[in-house]
Amino acid sequence: MDSAATNQKYQNVIVMRHGDRIDNSEPLWVSTAERPWDPPLAEAGRVRAFCTGRKLRSHLKFPIHRVFVSPFLRCIQTASEAISALCAVGDVDPNVMSSDNVPIDPSKLKVSIEYGLCEMLSRDAISLDYAPKDGDFNFNFSEIEAMLPAGTVDHTVKPVYEKLPQWEETVVGARTRYAEIIKALADKYPSENLLLVTHGEGVGVAVSAFLKDVTVYEVEYCAYTELRRQILCENQSFTAGNFEVLTSHGQTGIGYFSTKCE
Repeated sequence: MDSAATNQKYQNVIVMRHGDRIDNSEPLWVSTAERPWDPPLAEAGRVRAFCTGRKLRSHLKFPIHRVFVSPFLRCIQTASEAISALCAVGDVDPNVMSSDNVPIDPSKLKVSIEYGLCEMLSRDAISLDYAPKDGDFNFNFSEIEAMLPAGTVDHTVKPVYEKLPQWEETVVGARTRYAEIIKALADKYPSENLLLVTHGEGVGVAVSAFLKDVTVYEVEYCAYTELRRQILCENQSFTAGNFEVLTSHGQTGIGYFSTKCE
């Protein structure tokens, strides 16, 4: 076996949508919300996020080393539940439906907030009635990080996007951003497997940007896609192959179809 083959491996990236948001199940929530543009999870969303994390833990054939998460509250809460399931000490009782009282080993992975994974910042995703009038979405990193499982936050990581995109970014611009941030984070940590917790559009792009001639028409709450690429390490540098999409239509809550003419 030649030396190049011995340094060849795969990098895996899971791109996951947040859980059920409260304003979809309780429409009146926005009428009294201080931050109507940033809804938390409904209880069903917490349960779905924890159970999805448990599913990833049992089904994936590789460990997750790092988690990157959008600063929006629903994504932070989703990441918190999923991380608790991934880092749980011992087997998790199948009757347990949330992270409450689940002991974890925080050394199993590290988590960081990434602005590049944020919601599409336009009226296509956030109603003008609810968006901040001054365009300031006012995310406090210290408060957000405190919501993540203790001991898992990596404070040494510098975000790829150091600030939010400008309000009223285009749909095409947002989709380009999602494709770029997935690759940028993977390139930054080529020897590690990643979980990216983002929004529905970002998960759709994780399929359409790396699988030719497809249209994504549905991304359910906590749906995720699995990406994989070859990494060849040589002389302290790496060469990466193209991402493969390993998730089939409908397999994990993502619906898509081929647009290629036969």
